[in-house]
This record gives sequence, structure tokens and C-alpha cells, in this order.
Amino acid sequence: MDKKTDLPLEGITVLELANVLAGPSVGMFMAELGAQVLKVENVKSSGDVTRHWKLSTEDPKTDISAYFSCVNWGKKSLALDLSTDEGLEIIYDIARKSDVVLVSYKPGDAEKLKVDYPGLKEINPDIIFAHVTGYGLMTRRAGYDAIIQAESGFTYMNGEPEGNPVKMPVALMDVLAAHQLKEAILLALWSRERHGGGQYIESSLYKSGVASLANQATNWLVGEAIPKRMGSDHPNIVPYGTIFRTADDKEIVLAVGTDKQFRELCKLLGKPELADDKRFEKNQERVKNSGLIKSLLQELIGKYTREDILEKMSEKAVPAGGVYNMKEVFETAHAQEMLFEEPLNSGTIKGVRSVSFTCDNIASMEKLSRPPRYGEHTRDILSGLLGLEDDRIEGLINKGVIYAK
Repeated sequence: MDKKTDLPLEGITVLELANVLAGPSVGMFMAELGAQVLKVENVKSSGDVTRHWKLSTEDPKTDISAYFSCVNWGKKSLALDLSTDEGLEIIYDIARKSDVVLVSYKPGDAEKLKVDYPGLKEINPDIIFAHVTGYGLMTRRAGYDAIIQAESGFTYMNGEPEGNPVKMPVALMDVLAAHQLKEAILLALWSRERHGGGQYIESSLYKSGVASLANQATNWLVGEAIPKRMGSDHPNIVPYGTIFRTADDKEIVLAVGTDKQFRELCKLLGKPELADDKRFEKNQERVKNSGLIKSLLQELIGKYTREDILEKMSEKAVPAGGVYNMKEVFETAHAQEMLFEEPLNSGTIKGVRSVSFTCDNIASMEKLSRPPRYGEHTRDILSGLLGLEDDRIEGLINKGVIYAK
């Protein structure tokens, strides 16, 4: 039997009414798996707000910012005023032809805008309505990642022992909530295939963060120890996550999770007797004496360059890696495999896949169109998907209901 080569979500249409990061990252994930993703952008704000979140090094004239491009590959942009009757009717027409709707409204706002699940379900009983919130359906607080990192315990734990709490440099709560939503959507599509009918899905940034606390949650719930700031160190394993500086003023990280690996580490560093020292022989003892063993290891590791010590550790299967900046990350072969690259103006634009798995019975997911310009596909969607005539489209443009490139 020949293997299937279709993309798994080919033929699925996604109506994206979400913006910023969490919701749009779900849309990009589905686009990578073959879905048609129609991104609706508000004409009153000139599109997704992240189009305007630019570094000082970016072109001020482009509407495809670095931030916007991180989660908007493979989509079509429809610029529309949802607050108008004609704009709302367009959304309803698209919803009739859609399989999934992505929204990121505060609880109650979808109802005000008349794009809530009960209303869209009347139009399309098979619609899957995927809603990402900040704190769930009972709280109208906006879901700002920096605040939820703090309130879910991540910020308190993050930072150096004598330093201040530190927010992580990626909007991790958005990313975690998006993963929860992706899983739920795939389950809903599977359920619809087996039993028919759509459903309502909700995932919050807050609960997604709490669900991802892993051993740090149970260190408190079971061990009754409040996790404290430890820099890059691990509370249960030593030396795991610890950063060491090398002779060439670069950094490496160790992830020594077993006593056997620790013994190999001591041997290759020329100090095998450390592994026989009762203070370091077993992991729990190393945890108790973490300050001392880290100091001894730093003295030994500091005699080598980063390249030399990592090569030695690789040969002896001691888990270690370089602490890379972003330039170094994308010089690695593994990261290169994750890149998109498409023409844009007189140059190219690059992005990173959100799908990092491979399957041997589906087509390659590497090809994806670049992030869309604001309103780039308004005409195509209205004429191609909905069958609107050119005169009708021009009339909507003149009224300010839509914007088209």
C-alpha cells in the first residue's frame, strides 16, 4: 500500500480572529499542517498590533515586523471592520465555510461583537470554536504574559540567588497556552470526524502556566519547599543546568543527571577522586554540597576552551552544551532545518517552523508562504471564497468596511 503524502489538515479552513502571539501561533501551526488560514485584521488598528512592534534595527516602512513574522507564515490577510453590519456579514459567510475559528477575546467580548460560539454554531453546526483567554471564562482580566509569568510562579523562581525576580525573555505563557489549544483542536477535529458536530474549546494562559510548573509545583505540594531563585541550577540535581565559564571567556552548561555521568565528568577533568568523595559521590550529597562542587568544577573547566571541553564531554557521553547566542543557534545544522525562507521585496525573509516533529506518512511541511502584508488577500478572499463581484468589493473599500492592497 502506498504511503499517504497529503498534509494532515489539507482541506481544513481556519478563520483567525485572534492577534498577538498565542492565537496566531495556533493558526500558523495549522497552516504548516496544510490548513487554509484566513487572518482577519482590524482596519481601525491597521491590522494586528504586532505589525508595529519593531526593533530599532527594522525597516520603519514595512508592515511585516520581526515580531509579526514569528507566528504568521502561511496565512492570508483580510482587513475588515468587524463593528459594521457588512463586515460582520462577511465574517458569517466565511464562518459557514470554515472548520475552526480562533479567537483571543476577553470573556464576554465575542458576544458583544456577535461572533460568539452559540451564534456561529447556528450558522455552522460543525464549527470548532477555539478560545484562548488570560485567566479562564470567569475573569475578564486581559492576559498579559509578563503578569501571568509573575502570578503563576515562574518569575519568582527565575533569576540569580541574590538577584531580583526575572521575567523570561520569551512570552512563554502564550506559547504554553497555544500548545494546549492545538492539542484540543486536533482532538475536536478527530471527534467531529468520528461523531460529527463542532464544539467550544477554551485554554487560558494562567492554567497553562500552572500545568507546566512540573517538578517545581510538586517540590512545594509534596516536598513543602518553596522553589527559590537558583540562577540556572536545578533544585533536585547537581550539576544540572549549571553554567560554567571556559578559558576563552565563553560558557557551557552541564546536565549531569546520574552518578555514573558525574564519575565520567570527574575522570575526564583529571580529578577522578572527586567521584569517590562522600560529599559528592551521590546526587543527594551533591545537592547538599552544591556550592563546593560547583566551585571545584569551575576551576577545572576553566582550564579548557569551550570547543575543547565540549568535544571531550561528547566523546565520554557527559551531557553538556554551549550557551549560544541567537546567531550561534542558527549556525547549527539542527536549527537550519527549522528555517523558512521566502522572497520579500528585493531580498528575503526568514522564519522558524512551529512544527518540529516529522511523520513518515505525510508530506513535507517545510514549504510555507511568507507572512502576509496587511490586507494583502482581501480581494482574493472576497472574490474567490465568497464570490463577491469587483463592484461590490470596491464599494466596501470606499465605505471603509474593508482594506485591500
